[in-house]
Amino acid sequence: MYKTHTCGDLRAEHIGQTVTLSGWVDTRRDHGKLIFIDLRDRYGRTQVVADPGDNAAAHAVAETARNEFVLQVTGVVRARPAGSENPKLDTGAIEIEAHAIQVLGPSKVLPFQLDDENTDEQVRLKHRYLDLRRPRMQRNLILRHKVVKFMRDFMDAHGFIEVETPILFKTTPEGARDYLVPSRVHPGTFYALPQSPQQLKQLLMVAGVDRYFQIARCFRDEDLRGDRQPEFTQLDVEMSFVHRDDVLALVESLYTAMLPVVAPEKKLLDTPWRKIAYREALARYGSDKPDLRFGLELYDLSTIMASSGFKVFQAALGGGGAVKCIVVPGCAGYSRKEVDDLTTFAKEQGAKGLATLALTAEGVRGTAQKFITPGEVEAIQSLTGAKEGDLVLFVADS
Repeated sequence: MYKTHTCGDLRAEHIGQTVTLSGWVDTRRDHGKLIFIDLRDRYGRTQVVADPGDNAAAHAVAETARNEFVLQVTGVVRARPAGSENPKLDTGAIEIEAHAIQVLGPSKVLPFQLDDENTDEQVRLKHRYLDLRRPRMQRNLILRHKVVKFMRDFMDAHGFIEVETPILFKTTPEGARDYLVPSRVHPGTFYALPQSPQQLKQLLMVAGVDRYFQIARCFRDEDLRGDRQPEFTQLDVEMSFVHRDDVLALVESLYTAMLPVVAPEKKLLDTPWRKIAYREALARYGSDKPDLRFGLELYDLSTIMASSGFKVFQAALGGGGAVKCIVVPGCAGYSRKEVDDLTTFAKEQGAKGLATLALTAEGVRGTAQKFITPGEVEAIQSLTGAKEGDLVLFVADS
């Protein structure tokens, strides 16, 4: 038997039992006579003690073990000596007195330490089998499993059936570029890997499958983005005989119910969720998927600046454009260099320029100071809530 328990199972109630554990050497500490090994698997860690007085053969094997060796350990569960308990570990009240240790797999010198968070990503990816042993990666895999399992159970409870649609399919014109797979049976022709099987989902709806879902693999032959890889997974949902609000309510209830189960440490979203119209989202946040934790929303000053003497503002407004600003709290003391750096950055992002107004105890200053009247400053403060100590940044464009 390669193991009777996992490395996260054992507690005080197991004291006196003979057990067998299998796992990786997380740490090894040689105290001369005694050798302590923390044995690890994905369930936890258990301390193993090899004492030559108890079992010389087991101690001899422990002397050869190094980090990431795979060991099978048989021994007796005993209480840790008083004062040496580790409350940070679920198994911290006990240890294993080793009677037999077998090396199932030795390890070469590691290319990086698993607890080093600064390891270069290319090194981690080259040695992916090691990278995936790290606690963070293990937590990611477990979290994804819990999310997918919850989705399947939730959708089933709400009358949906899961249908697996083909991966190899005829290319369709909508959406992004398809990856193509040459056909051996039909030379000169290609299958397409689906971006998202829209036609097949619609086929199911017409066939009477009124509630369908799939944890779908999608493939897109397009440039990388921060939230998109060439190959990714998404939850596909189709519903017949429903209104828009029915779909929104389903998704909201799914995520509201899932969060306490898969990530109980996270703050639960207030329900009902706040709904923002597309036009309002673009106007206030510049994005149709805004992160509301990012507080620097956009304010439209076009009405306030309609009669402004600032030619840059007038040129934008006269061409059908707008004048917008953000308010940066507590940054009125920015130096000229810091403001110049912001201006350079804004231009790199496509702006024609950046006007600034610092609200200080001595009055307003900045590149827009001489073009904006006291009445306009007051109106800006009233609209945006800007106060003394804040820095207002303006952009005017189409």
